[in-house]
Amino acid sequence: MPWDVIHGCELGRGETLICLCSLCFHELWHCKLVIHSLRAHADLSFGMGCLYFKGLHGTVAAWCSVAARQFPCFPSPLLTAVPSLQALFQCDHVQYTLVPVAGWQELETAFLEHKDQFKYFVLINCGANVDLLEILQPEEDTYFFVCDSHRPINVVNVYNDTQIKLLVKQEDDLDVPAYDDIFRDEEEEEEEEDSENESGGSEPLEKRRRFEEEVIERTMKRRQRREWEARRREILFDYEQYEYHGTSSAMVMFDLAWIMSKDLNDMLWWAIVGLTDQWVQDKITQMKYVTDIGVLQRHVSRHNHRNEDEENSLSIDCMRIAFEYDLRLALYQHWSLYESLCNTCYTSASLKLWSVQGQKRLQEFLADMGLPLKQVKQKFNSMDMSLKENLREMIEESANKFGMKDLRVQTFSIHFGFKNKFSASDIVYATTSLMENIEKEGPETTNFIKALDSLSRGNLDKLHQGLDLAKKQLRAIQQTVASCICTNLVISQGPFLYCSLMEGTPDVKLFSKPVSLCLLSKYLLKSFVCSTKNKRCKLLPLVMAAPMDVEQGTVIMVGIPPETESSDKKNFFGRAFEKAAESTSSRTLHNHFQMSIIELKTEDRSKFLDALISLLS
Repeated sequence: MPWDVIHGCELGRGETLICLCSLCFHELWHCKLVIHSLRAHADLSFGMGCLYFKGLHGTVAAWCSVAARQFPCFPSPLLTAVPSLQALFQCDHVQYTLVPVAGWQELETAFLEHKDQFKYFVLINCGANVDLLEILQPEEDTYFFVCDSHRPINVVNVYNDTQIKLLVKQEDDLDVPAYDDIFRDEEEEEEEEDSENESGGSEPLEKRRRFEEEVIERTMKRRQRREWEARRREILFDYEQYEYHGTSSAMVMFDLAWIMSKDLNDMLWWAIVGLTDQWVQDKITQMKYVTDIGVLQRHVSRHNHRNEDEENSLSIDCMRIAFEYDLRLALYQHWSLYESLCNTCYTSASLKLWSVQGQKRLQEFLADMGLPLKQVKQKFNSMDMSLKENLREMIEESANKFGMKDLRVQTFSIHFGFKNKFSASDIVYATTSLMENIEKEGPETTNFIKALDSLSRGNLDKLHQGLDLAKKQLRAIQQTVASCICTNLVISQGPFLYCSLMEGTPDVKLFSKPVSLCLLSKYLLKSFVCSTKNKRCKLLPLVMAAPMDVEQGTVIMVGIPPETESSDKKNFFGRAFEKAAESTSSRTLHNHFQMSIIELKTEDRSKFLDALISLLS
């Protein structure tokens, strides 16, 4: 069966569907959509890698992707798929309920609570990389539709053509092993067992020769089976060894809407934010990012093509998306240029701003551009227009002299009316900070709802609140990075680098959140690579730990791949963590949808690290 074509089943009149969506701003949360009724007789048909709900009132697409950081673990790609799915449901007046879930435990709980009411479940950004039937133990008449960017996809999910329906893009190369290499027919195994049982007991003398031939044949079959099993283990190990990400769920959602001719400019923007989140979170390669940017650019041209007369007659609440080459500076249009330079990972690491010499280089960089310190330290919107007109060209020219050749990046921006302009990365940082806001303001789902609301152009106040939180988050990350490097907290453990934040460290509570810890880890590794003179350490991955729950005595630990230009963004720590925990009987909790993030008992950390070192050496 081609991976991009899903064969489906029928929904009878009055039957209901539940969608479990992992809102992943890469993996922060996972949200569950419960469709209470389809209002008419409907059937499910699949094609072009899309899932359709066909009813009397038109066609509703239930293709889910999220652009907000996956909610059990990371931000953007997941959150943005949710409003796209909501818009498609609203087209056919389909009722639904949205419930965020933060990990595998909550997903299992949600399924147990609703399995008696629903037969059809849609999983968004979760479920592809595990054996769903083994974990959830559903009834035979329960069906799952999975749209998940986590890779690799579990082979059982791939080859189960009855209860598991995968939604993937045609061009995504899954590289799944052949069926015969990993599965054997039960009938063949039963025949072998039966033949062994029948041959037991004493045999007549005249049948001795035949018996010996049967023994030899059975011996050969057992040997072939052992060889096949050994080869199967090797194939599965190679296939499942690395964790990586495929096309953003938000882009998949938009593709579905486009195929159904129900795509909107808002959906396109959410797809852009989903892709940008993958790039900000360093989940995909630069080549994958540029390729997907090109795909989205064509849609942007189609949706936002206007002549000059139309531009002049736009309403004040209009929405316009534009492709542009922008500066790789975090939130600089909503901050001061100086603060953005200091708190952007790329510029901070390149200039080594944690050192006195780095601060001098920053002053030289600003002087080379000819920008007065008074101007760069005030809000960007308040800078002189004469400076802002050619600011990008001035910064790019000086950046090349200081070794920052990649300061320009392809991206998109959005205009709401005549006043509000945001880049895609602005939205990513804002929604991520809203998702992981450590200030308690109600139920656990409050942060998710706020982040979801911030994606609407009618809730710009929440978006600005997210931008303010994002600035605090970036400051905390850069201050922690500077502290770790200046106090030599990053140490080499042989096959990997290791850094542990202690209780009492400033902002340590923020880094108990998975996305914030991952951002900190990536920024720290990049800064360490720029600061160290040890060539071997420049090629090592990083394992980072931070206190999670002091009362329960747990830490959260994340592993990230090496910081190299040729990196394929594949992460081997997920399987390594599992093996290390198993070999030492360490008390770990693998609850995050991203396998390279685990929770660990503090007293088991030493033996767990020793096993990890031994395993990777």
